[in-house]
Amino acid sequence: MFSKNEKYLSFFYIIIFIISSFKVESNSNIKIKTLDYLNSLQYFSASFIQNDNETLSEGKVYIGEKRVRAEYLSPSKILIVLDEDKAMYYNYELEEDEFFNPKNTNAWFFYDIFRNPYFFVDSKIVAKDNEIILEKSGVDSEETKYLINVYFENNPLILRKIEVFINDEFLEISIFNHSYNEDFDKSFFKLISPKLIN
Repeated sequence: MFSKNEKYLSFFYIIIFIISSFKVESNSNIKIKTLDYLNSLQYFSASFIQNDNETLSEGKVYIGEKRVRAEYLSPSKILIVLDEDKAMYYNYELEEDEFFNPKNTNAWFFYDIFRNPYFFVDSKIVAKDNEIILEKSGVDSEETKYLINVYFENNPLILRKIEVFINDEFLEISIFNHSYNEDFDKSFFKLISPKLIN
């Protein structure tokens, strides 16, 4: 037989278990909703401001079905097109292009955030007030530790900011002027130097 105190304690533990289970289930639902939103960002564009603690850059990001395109407008005009294992960098002022594997650079995260549906599966999620944060940490292909935080406004769900910590490097990308259901030209995401198109 249980004493009166043991009954109260048992009841208390059951309540705590139910509350924690509800919170876990609630966070799981929020995570699924957030990942669905990220994966649905096809034919999408937004403006961004990038801060690396030394320079502020402005530009636009475009998300296609399979590729990501980033156009830096200031302080330098630069184009980057990313696929899973190939990418192109073009500097308009110098008229220089470079083709590379994004997995060998710090640019890999930009593709994975938007076009890799499995990237955030093992991430943590924090929901507070009107904000949701996806937290992903790990080691990249170069055995470098990283932490990526993606911030969303909740109700309605809107991507607002990305923070990337790789070793001692920090990058913050604030995102605004969202545009959904864009109509992109077939060549818009091609890995071709602009100097060959013009």
